[in-house]
Amino acid sequence: MKKWFIALAGVLLSVTLAGCGSQTVATTNGGKITESAYYSSLKGTSSGKQVLQQMILNKVLEKQYGSKVSKSAVTKQFNKYKSQYGSSFNSVLTQSGMTQSSLKTEIRSNLLLKEAVKDNVTITNKQLKKQFKSYEPKVTVAHILVSKKATANKVIDKLKDTKKSDLTSEFSKLAKKYSTDTATKKKGGVLSSFDSTDTSLDSDFKKAAFKLKTDEYTTTPVKTQYGYHVILMKKNPGKGTLKQHKAELKQQIITSDMSDSTVLHNVVSKVLKKGNVSIKDSDMKNILSDYLSSSSSSSSSSSSSK
Repeated sequence: MKKWFIALAGVLLSVTLAGCGSQTVATTNGGKITESAYYSSLKGTSSGKQVLQQMILNKVLEKQYGSKVSKSAVTKQFNKYKSQYGSSFNSVLTQSGMTQSSLKTEIRSNLLLKEAVKDNVTITNKQLKKQFKSYEPKVTVAHILVSKKATANKVIDKLKDTKKSDLTSEFSKLAKKYSTDTATKKKGGVLSSFDSTDTSLDSDFKKAAFKLKTDEYTTTPVKTQYGYHVILMKKNPGKGTLKQHKAELKQQIITSDMSDSTVLHNVVSKVLKKGNVSIKDSDMKNILSDYLSSSSSSSSSSSSSK
């Protein structure tokens, strides 16, 4: 079962699989290669078939959900990746066989598919309750990372002697003096905000952080693979109720569905059937059989289909 547009990686092949003729693609001293010869050769390969599948899906997704994905949404996601990789962004693109333009094309495809998932999956109360059990809102913390437990305890002792009104400034001074995290120490140890869906931070670190209320800090060192942390909670809005976070919980479930091949297979089947797809090349007519057969729509999924 294929996953459609889950990872923003790999080569996005820009191949026109229609209207091929006698125009020359390449010449050699042994003869020339025409578009029709190239097409005939390419369509017999798995990569060629996948390109046509992708092009067909893009067309029907654009028709059904194009108005829901703005250019600014694509740009925002693109800039997020650009910021994440910094100065190595262009080299990462090159290594992946992509250009900035093809990355934007693939981002748009992914966002279109996400709209299709939203439209074709019904989220149940049972799912919302399950998601809420592990839910933690976005919090902002500062941390001091050291290599020795004794150093972490020394930092904690200094914080114990600090007035609550001076806690933030004192923590910032201690971070600059003791922290080995060069990316945050000059900023007083402040990390980017995160919630329970964050996968970049150590699970023990997150567990300790979520227990803290605003202006509280860990009174015992938190051990991770990187060393020992002292964590200060700068802003924790509190978990609240399921009703208050229903929209956010739904968004988290949809994001999870985007990595579920069974859910995606079911959604893609529905989208393609609505798209009235007709493949004219007899050699390619069965490339969507897994999605257009009557059994496809009956596939079970972790979410209920509309």
